[in-house]
Amino acid sequence: MKRGPLLHSRLSGLIAALGHGDLLVVGDAGLPVPRGVECVDLAVTAGVPGIFDVLDAILAESVVERSLIATETPADLVRRFSSRQVGTLDLRPHADLKRRSAEAVAVVRTGEFTPYANICLWSGVAF
Repeated sequence: MKRGPLLHSRLSGLIAALGHGDLLVVGDAGLPVPRGVECVDLAVTAGVPGIFDVLDAILAESVVERSLIATETPADLVRRFSSRQVGTLDLRPHADLKRRSAEAVAVVRTGEFTPYANICLWSGVAF
């Protein structure tokens, strides 16, 4: 059995395969997934799992160079995102975040029901 915190086999494999600059999007239950982009659907029920539960597991096993959240994101969520190891955090309109998600290796769908609880993560390197 895997020892690290992230047990979901598909998500763990995606993270292991990310190269420098690859994009992974972690989104709430309502974030649309662009056609042709893989969706790792973790949503079980409203709020389960929450975005920060999933984000923390991802961050425990990855290096993030930069990230993006929506300018519409409420201040309390901005603080929660920025308190984590998400590299340089940029804010852009939600429409831009959705457009950029078309470039993602995958979108991870959580059960989060909080509006604008979405983040784009660009992979960094560990050296």
